[in-house]
Amino acid sequence: MKTLFESNTLGNPRKHLLIPALVILAIDQVTKILAVAKLEDREPIDLFWTLRLNVIRNKGASFSLGTAYTSLLAVVAILAAIAIFTLSKSAKTPVSSAFFGVVLGGVLGNVIDRIFRSRGGFLNGGVVDFIDFQWWPIFNVADMALVVGLPILLILRLREDREDG
Repeated sequence: MKTLFESNTLGNPRKHLLIPALVILAIDQVTKILAVAKLEDREPIDLFWTLRLNVIRNKGASFSLGTAYTSLLAVVAILAAIAIFTLSKSAKTPVSSAFFGVVLGGVLGNVIDRIFRSRGGFLNGGVVDFIDFQWWPIFNVADMALVVGLPILLILRLREDREDG
């Protein structure tokens, strides 16, 4: 009997992609709405160890690189979302399809910020980051989905390719 990881039947493959994408997107956007409403323009809130809640708007990419290219980064992220959706059609198991969804949700979470949280024109918004360890760049739920989802997706895809021959 094959496990979920080995199943070649996806049933409804869009369901395996869209549900994780929508869950990640919803959690990301709700936490950002709350962070902006409760934390923006306030002193950071220390939680424990070095973890604090501290809202910033990152107009760059990871580690705030490329802040002068916000619109270009937004376009690249939109193209990445389209590519992820297209590549997800090649998923061979429900789990790999789900991780395409996790990654898609992460990309869309940050793209939405660049489109709808703009104070300086279309596609010029800063991504809301609020989880701050003080020794690592400040991040959000979408970033976590990308950092966890991409390597797992890569491992799953490599494993599927190896099993195929």
